[in-house]
Amino acid sequence: MTQRVELATVMDRFAVDGLVTEYAVAVDDGDWEAYRRLFAPDGRADYRSAGGIEGDADQVAGWLAQSMRLFPMRQHLIVNRRVRFGVLDQDTGDTARVQADYINPMRLAGPDGGSTAPDFVCGGRYAFALVRTDLGWRLREVVVQEKWRRTPRTGQEPAAT
Repeated sequence: MTQRVELATVMDRFAVDGLVTEYAVAVDDGDWEAYRRLFAPDGRADYRSAGGIEGDADQVAGWLAQSMRLFPMRQHLIVNRRVRFGVLDQDTGDTARVQADYINPMRLAGPDGGSTAPDFVCGGRYAFALVRTDLGWRLREVVVQEKWRRTPRTGQEPAAT
């Protein structure tokens, strides 16, 4: 590899990593317009393993906006990111796949709309598929693979499979 190619790969890795971080921040902050902008026009997300829906970015953002009202405090941590780059067949754009683990502590809403204790915590793995567009890297697919959860009512529950 030449230095120029290596530098481009490093810059792509930073951009992809930044996009994954922006995803977590948009969900935690409830910024559903920012969430939608992270996706390519054909982008989709699948939250079925966590009890959610699968659909295009607009459908899923609407579902998340409704669902996340139950959790006024959220902190989404995405770690152990593994990035792989590829080239689309019959296309000029580049692609990337990211597999990353997550832990997601949240506080349930109280009767007055504020947060309560104890926490709801879940964890699992994300599979992100990204594509380079004219606007930069965008999400083509997000698949949530919830592996565990701890709720205040029942203790530890395995994710539905």
